[in-house]
Formats: sequence, C-alpha cells, structure tokens
Amino acid sequence: MRPNDFQYEWTVSSFDELTRIDKFVSAGFEEFSRTLVQKMISEEYIVCNHQKVKPNYQVKVGDLIQIEELPITLQDALPENIPLEIVYEDDDLLVVNKPSGMVVHPAPGHYTGTLVNALLYHIDHLSSGSEEERPGIVHRIDKDTSGLLMVAKNDFSHRALSEELKDKTTKREYVAIVDGVILNQMGSINAPIGRSRTDRKKMTVVEDGKEAKTHFEVLERFEKATLVACRLETGRTHQIRVHMAYINFPLLGDPVYGKTRHVASTGQYLHAKSLGFTHPRTKKWMEFDSLLPDYFIQKIEELRNR
Repeated sequence: MRPNDFQYEWTVSSFDELTRIDKFVSAGFEEFSRTLVQKMISEEYIVCNHQKVKPNYQVKVGDLIQIEELPITLQDALPENIPLEIVYEDDDLLVVNKPSGMVVHPAPGHYTGTLVNALLYHIDHLSSGSEEERPGIVHRIDKDTSGLLMVAKNDFSHRALSEELKDKTTKREYVAIVDGVILNQMGSINAPIGRSRTDRKKMTVVEDGKEAKTHFEVLERFEKATLVACRLETGRTHQIRVHMAYINFPLLGDPVYGKTRHVASTGQYLHAKSLGFTHPRTKKWMEFDSLLPDYFIQKIEELRNR
C-alpha cells in the first residue's frame, strides 16, 4: 500500500475504542451515509492498519484508520450542456451511447464533464441512484470504454433494472481488440476479482475476490492481435480488462493492464456494443445495438492491412 494515496488518517483513541469502523468513519463525515461508508470499506477505500476489514470491525486503541479518497455528494454535481447521444428514452428510462473519454459519474479528479453532469442538464428527472453522486446510474463502464448504458429516471425503474443485473438476465455484449492471437474460437473465464494488494487503483484475480464470469468469442484474427466479442455474466470493475489480461491476452491500448508498448491515446479498445433488458413497466424485452467508434474501426482496418 502506498501511503501517499491516503487523504485522511486517524489513530484511534480510548474514547472511540470498540466503536464499529463504519460508525467511526461516518461520524467524521456527516454528509456521507452509513451505507456509502460501508461500501467504501468493502471496496478497500477505507482500511485499518493497512489491512481490509469488515464494516462491523470494532476499532481498538492505536488502530490506524486510513481513507484513500472521498466521494463527492450530489450537490457538488452541476448540470452541464454536454452533447448526449440518446439511443432510446421514455418516462422510465433511457439508453445512452457514451463516448470514450467520458467518466460516468463525478469522482475525485473528475468533478465535471461526466455523464451525470450531462444527464442533469438534459433530463428533468433521474432516479436517486445507488449513491448520491450517481443519480440515474444503474451500471457503469470505464472512462475510456465507449458504448451503451441504461439510465433510470425513477427509483421504480432503478430497482427493477438493478435486480435484472443481479439476476444476470441483462444482456451486455462488448467488442474488444486484444493483444496476441487467440487460437480457440471461444472460451469462458471464471475467476474472482478483487482489488490489488500492491496497487490500490488496479483490480486483479484473487482467491477471496467477488465472483466474475466472462465469455468470449473470436470474431477476427490479425497478425498479432484478435478481435473478440465478450459477454458479461457478472459486472465487476474492469472485468473484461482484468480477465483478458489474466489469460495473457490484454486489451490493446490498455494503459493499466495492457502491454506498455501498445498503450493508445484512446485507451483500451473496448466498446459496449449491445444491451438488452426487460422493461421495468411494460415487461417487454428491449435490445439495442451501437456502431463501433471511428477510431476503433480505423484500428481494425490498420490491423487488417498489416
């Protein structure tokens, strides 16, 4: 763990001994709910004595409590007139096609220019979201990943869409370019994912991680790369990027998990191409497809012509 990553540190005194760590931290930040603090503890943004603990851990005298970063609250997110490609919209939800380079919701280091800022400008009503700084956001894709996202306009649709994700009935298919030639036509990766113990900003395959399943199929092979379709059964942070790197076929252009010689200004070549779900109110199956971005198509042509 790198000490410079932490924004806040406390040493527990006798006054706070045997207080639950989630209560201890939330008492210092009244604007953050206990649920949000528990999530930060579970995702290891809050640690005790450099180790992961459970939210019900009772702190002891001398314990060192460290917080890596604080989320921002909804009142900090302002509407911004940023163009949005809305693929579908009704009274309950919308589907947007997010460009590469756009962060989904405000977070430390990205307070403006996010999808949430754009949504607050263009959409009158959004669901409360899973957390205050994420109104309408049911699921996320990475900053440099492009493609389709569903957004909830009310809490009814948010709960229903979230349940679909939890039940693994949502269709989420991606297209990616990976480094290296995959010989098998298709495959499945079932490997749990958790936060890296050596680099707090990375995820990795770990024994005690959360269940993660990715299925892939080869679409086209090039001299030193492969175009693949990936289908998510679960939706862990950086899942496709981590899983493909785990089997030694990292995404081309990935600055975190890829090969450094292939880092691209556009980031990883990953596009959320297809999205399908049951509409919360009508109960009808809805499915959407999106075109690959121009830079992605250009890269495929470049690889074909080599």
